[in-house]
Amino acid sequence: MLQSDCLRGLILLLVGNHVYTQDQCLKASVNSCGDCITSGPGCAWCKDLNFTKQGEQEAVRCDTAAVLKEKGCSSIIAPKNNLNKISIKPLSAGPNPVQLYPQEIELNLRPGKPHTFSVEFQRAEGYPVDLYYLMDLSYSMKDDLENVKKLGSDLLNELKKKTGNARIGFGSFVDKTLLPFTDTSEVKLRRPCTDKFEPCQPAFGFQHVLSLTPDGNTFKDMVAKQHISGNLDPPEGSLDAIMQAAVCMKEIGWGKSTRLLVLATDDGFHMAGDGKLAAILEPNQGTCQLVGNKYSKSNIWDYPSVGQIAQKLEEQNIQPIFAVTKKMESVYKSLSQLIPKSAVGVLSDDSSNVVNLILDAYNNLTSEVIMAHDSLPNFLSIKYTSICRDGEKLRDKGRCPNVTIGQKVSFDVTVTAEACIKNKTFNIGPLGFNEKLKVTVSTRCECECDDTNKPHSHCQNNGVVVCGGCRCNKGHIGQRCECKVDQKDEASLRAQCRKENGTECEGKGDCLCGRCQCHKTDGNSHYYGEFCECDDEHCELFNNTQCAGHGKCRCGECKCDPGYEGNACNCAISNDACIENGNVCNNRGTCLCGKCQCQRGYMIPFCKECPTCQAPCQQSASCVECLAFESGPFEKNCSKACGHLKVSVIEQLLKGDCRVKDKEGCWMTFTMTEQLGFDKYFVNVRKSRDCPEGPNIAAIVGGSLAGVALIGLLILLIIKACLYASDLREWRKFEKDRKLEKLSGTNPLFQNATTTIQNPTFSGDS
Repeated sequence: MLQSDCLRGLILLLVGNHVYTQDQCLKASVNSCGDCITSGPGCAWCKDLNFTKQGEQEAVRCDTAAVLKEKGCSSIIAPKNNLNKISIKPLSAGPNPVQLYPQEIELNLRPGKPHTFSVEFQRAEGYPVDLYYLMDLSYSMKDDLENVKKLGSDLLNELKKKTGNARIGFGSFVDKTLLPFTDTSEVKLRRPCTDKFEPCQPAFGFQHVLSLTPDGNTFKDMVAKQHISGNLDPPEGSLDAIMQAAVCMKEIGWGKSTRLLVLATDDGFHMAGDGKLAAILEPNQGTCQLVGNKYSKSNIWDYPSVGQIAQKLEEQNIQPIFAVTKKMESVYKSLSQLIPKSAVGVLSDDSSNVVNLILDAYNNLTSEVIMAHDSLPNFLSIKYTSICRDGEKLRDKGRCPNVTIGQKVSFDVTVTAEACIKNKTFNIGPLGFNEKLKVTVSTRCECECDDTNKPHSHCQNNGVVVCGGCRCNKGHIGQRCECKVDQKDEASLRAQCRKENGTECEGKGDCLCGRCQCHKTDGNSHYYGEFCECDDEHCELFNNTQCAGHGKCRCGECKCDPGYEGNACNCAISNDACIENGNVCNNRGTCLCGKCQCQRGYMIPFCKECPTCQAPCQQSASCVECLAFESGPFEKNCSKACGHLKVSVIEQLLKGDCRVKDKEGCWMTFTMTEQLGFDKYFVNVRKSRDCPEGPNIAAIVGGSLAGVALIGLLILLIIKACLYASDLREWRKFEKDRKLEKLSGTNPLFQNATTTIQNPTFSGDS
């Protein structure tokens, strides 16, 4: 059964996204009634016993109902789509309002055949509201926190005026407590605030403060206990906080209500991938990880992606309201475009307008009804048509704006199954509301023919009738179960009817005792060949004529009359239109149907020009050198290696396309003109080559010696000058000292005795 369903799904996929109509039946491989009705919604099956003739394939039973009637069929099977309503509570208000009708249905569909049903929605007065206030407590939000402490009760009271039943909760966030997001020094982790006198709580990622409660005083008291915190970089861990607020349903206390999540911040947000800056490589898993009301995986999991956030908010029917500062408005409006049923409001400098902002956003969100579905099973598609007011229909839209309380709107929902499925479910409902319509889809892929399981004379009493055809007992095969074989032989006999283990008789005949009995084609002839692989009706057309009228169709291929060729015999065998200067396509292509099929980038009509081709100057240099100057690497086998070139040496070239160095470093100048065919050139080479002059050895040596002598002489002169200057300086000093001696009468070099000794016995007398 599973293989059959897969085969039918494959057949439908091969058919593609075809737009089916009731008068179409695109048959593929049809061997049974089930195959037929899954081939397309326009297909029907004839179960008359004698509808098929001997040797005729069962596929002729499958066609549109109109065609089958024309052929005389009296018993036609064409299943229709069916809808069964399981739960149909009427729309109502009150304590337990019902806003969506119906609540559960079952669809039994034919593959490929759309079915449309209506869904109604009516906003009920007094529908409860849950609002969770998620606040950024980074240091820049200090003034905003003070105002939220004062405005909590006012916000709850205003919501109760709208619905009569409202609850409010509170959570806060900053960022991951890792570098580069937060200063990780021990002192800063305990107290990240810059003002040492400011009450400040330690750095944290996200913390749940207050579950949803109808008591405004409790909200006021709990928020009053909150203090500001801080981090390093401007973007915050907003998405971490939103994810936990959305998935921690029990901890937050979300109820059966309109769920609002208010995010108040003055900065942007980190997203998936930013965690790598702190060596966080594990992706966000999107599950609740609150331990002690704090996000325990903040420093382990990366930030969630915007796609994850949008998915979780939609799954939990939570509508976010981004209350942000003016400078962040454009950022969060871009984010809002990626999240259905979200709104953006601009906070004042101190968040004093937060109540009005949230109320306006609530009115806008709840007044727009967007019908949507969750993830669809494979092979199912869905479309919506909105009927919003006064019978006006909005095609391919599941949206109604400005819906007031008590107003009823409806949506035509069209569901199509593209393949066979069984008991696949999905939900439809307005975004932001918990009420959903449960849809269970199955397909009608088997025919209900009311057959008995008794042997039937139509099947030679060797099988039973199933929807007009025979299902043979073991040991019997054939269209009417007329061939008897042993069980061991049956598989081998059927194998003889398969070409290269393919389809039995290529699906164009019946296997009778190991031989294919071919069916008729769509024309007046029969399929033929050992495996019924051939027919003479399906060859290529040209001008809507098979084989262009210049050949015969044989086994699916055109056999052309003399003088014609081509897949459809549409080309006369003649090269006249491809000849220029006596050559077919300049020997650079082939002539087909009177047109050149050029190669290597050459252009039609005669493969004469090639815009992308360039003369192979560098590759031909060695050959040009040996042919023109009898030198170079090919000198010894020049004629053999360079036979593709014809070289002519001339005195002067007006223009040289190629300029290449030879083996000796001289410049050769030449032009290359391509000849017929490929890689054959005629080369004109300038006789003279431009060679660089050799070095003047004598001048180099003489100049070098002279330079060395000059440098040596210069050094000697410098040394002599330094010695002369030193001697002159000493002489002048000596002369100066001599002049001083003559002026004072004393020798400046003479020094008096430092000690005088007197002899006591000396009287001074001589």
